[in-house]
Amino acid sequence: MKKLVFDYEMKLSFSSPVTDHRFQLRCIPTTGPRQQVVDVEVRLEPEVELDTTVDSFDSVVMTGFIPEPHTMFNYSVTGIAFVDNEHIKPEIHKPLYRFNSALTIPGPTINALIETCKARIDALPADGTPVDQAREVMDEVFKAFVYTPASTTIRTTAEEALAQHKGVCQDYAHVMLSVCRHVGLTARYIAGLLDGEGATHAWVEIYHENRWIGFDPTHNRMVDDNYITIAHGRDYRDCMLDIGIFSGCNVEQSQWVNASVHEQEL
Repeated sequence: MKKLVFDYEMKLSFSSPVTDHRFQLRCIPTTGPRQQVVDVEVRLEPEVELDTTVDSFDSVVMTGFIPEPHTMFNYSVTGIAFVDNEHIKPEIHKPLYRFNSALTIPGPTINALIETCKARIDALPADGTPVDQAREVMDEVFKAFVYTPASTTIRTTAEEALAQHKGVCQDYAHVMLSVCRHVGLTARYIAGLLDGEGATHAWVEIYHENRWIGFDPTHNRMVDDNYITIAHGRDYRDCMLDIGIFSGCNVEQSQWVNASVHEQEL
């Protein structure tokens, strides 16, 4: 078990004033099967009253409305997570994690990778577990990419990213999800925090023996106690940390994000 102190901050600047700004945030790590989260504090600027609920994926969702003109929107989330991958609690999975999602539908490039992964899985010993199989997939996905910031967007599909063989953690995760679901593994997308990334991170969890086990294809390693889960879902679209709409005239927006995670002694 590790005690991790986290601090996540997002600043959004508008080139001219906007009004009628409605937003939705999924930015709070919550207590779950592999972590206990305490001392969470959320700060927003401009200050606004929030409505808080939990969505169908067990993510904390905060919504708000800013009618007045403003040129910036900032929020920060701080807290402490006690993470323990050695004692992950059992969890019932949803069948939808076995099927394609909007951003993970395979095309020719992913289909070729699926066949490569099937061959590696077939070569495993007869007692190979879903964890062993997922390791084979993770390794192939890792080798198929060159990590390249700004080479994709939040709308890039797994097929589009793999076809250009470059992307970021979101793309690695989407491709691994697509392959896993087509070799018989139940898999879901995770949005979270990792020490040293400076921003949010994305990885994959595979369902095995009533527990979700984490795999990080961006780094080709198993998820350990250094990872804090924020949200999970079928793909990125279920885990967007912040989304909003507003009124304005020829408004351009720029975003700044910073995330830090550091360990404290227990």
